[in-house]
Amino acid sequence: GDARVRGQTGVVSERRGSYPFIDFRLLNNTTLSGEIGTKKKVKRLLSFQRYFHASRLLRGIVPQASLYLLDEDYLGQARHMLSKVGMWDFDIFLFDRLTNGNSLVTLLCHLFNVHGLIHHFQLDMVTLHRFFVMVQEDYHSQNPYHNAVHAADVTQAMHCYLREPKLANFLTPSDIMLGLIAAAAHDVDHPGVNQPFLIKTKHHLASLYQNVSVLENHHWRSTVGMLRESQLLAHLPKEVTQDIEQQLGSLILATDINRQNEFLIRLKSHLDNQDLRLEDAQDRHFMLQIALKCADICNPCRVWDLSKQWSERVCEEFYRQGDLEQKFELEISPLCNQQKDTIPSIQIGFMTYIVEPLFERWAQFTGNTPLSENMLNHLRRNKAKWRSLLHKQHSSSRSNDHSGEVTSSQEQTLNEEETP
Repeated sequence: GDARVRGQTGVVSERRGSYPFIDFRLLNNTTLSGEIGTKKKVKRLLSFQRYFHASRLLRGIVPQASLYLLDEDYLGQARHMLSKVGMWDFDIFLFDRLTNGNSLVTLLCHLFNVHGLIHHFQLDMVTLHRFFVMVQEDYHSQNPYHNAVHAADVTQAMHCYLREPKLANFLTPSDIMLGLIAAAAHDVDHPGVNQPFLIKTKHHLASLYQNVSVLENHHWRSTVGMLRESQLLAHLPKEVTQDIEQQLGSLILATDINRQNEFLIRLKSHLDNQDLRLEDAQDRHFMLQIALKCADICNPCRVWDLSKQWSERVCEEFYRQGDLEQKFELEISPLCNQQKDTIPSIQIGFMTYIVEPLFERWAQFTGNTPLSENMLNHLRRNKAKWRSLLHKQHSSSRSNDHSGEVTSSQEQTLNEEETP
């Protein structure tokens, strides 16, 4: 069962790879400088940190949140930012600095309060905080992209989408709680490499989930394990908690990019036939899946300064995987070769084939609200900027070519990259 996967076998066994040359416990440290054996890293690798927090709480010792150790000036700025948490230009990087790296916990506590979930579900604040800390600390801070700041960014985007009138008018407290928890935990314990990497190195997780939605299944099961360990929902009837666990799974599994077409085709069908009935729990859940998918890949729809940072971070994570593959003489995965896969070309392809089709449909669903129009405008502007940067790269590479000519293979690559 779910508890057995996390509780008895433990996270350590889930992180240990079976590939003969790679110790996956060191995965995030392989490409980083500095010593591995610091206390913090050892806690992360052995998964003791969460249990340490939990055991302190169970003994009645409630640790002060780092937020309250900050300078009053920072606290005031963080509070001011939270008053604008529904704005699309919300700067999650600044917010993370102002909360001393506790952006996810601070954001979740605020949103659960704003949406009235603490009162509605009669949640205990200490238990709630314990659960949020568990989730935040189970992200790997060493990952350039798949870390707790990304989770906080997705959660803030999800909050914005939950307020869209077309959806908000039908949402129940359960829908909102599921949406926020799924957003916060959708990438928990991400190892910083993708599914094909886990499969080709015969990683334990790939075997456990039979090479299907490997990471998403792990994120879901990890979330269920933390929910049960924290006992956040222990006061609710068993059938209610079981339903919550299953719906969380359905939401998190929807973020598997391999299922993109499946969801797009279904959404297009609903919109074309105008047969979405949001009074129906099933249709509401489907739109929550779509909302989470949008939140997960909304970076290209943010203002340029934020979008560019996310683009650089995700590509840095790709390149680290490529370096790891090269080191262990594995075939370098698509998009992971820093010598061939440039950030502009990766981003243009991502925007064209993944982001645009989804957000155009989302705008159609919302009725082209100001937020949807704003996101699409940012998306188009950002794509144009990446195209401009790509053109500069090509011009630079041409001028650096001593022969002054572009080879036929280079010409073909340029044409492919420039074609939407």
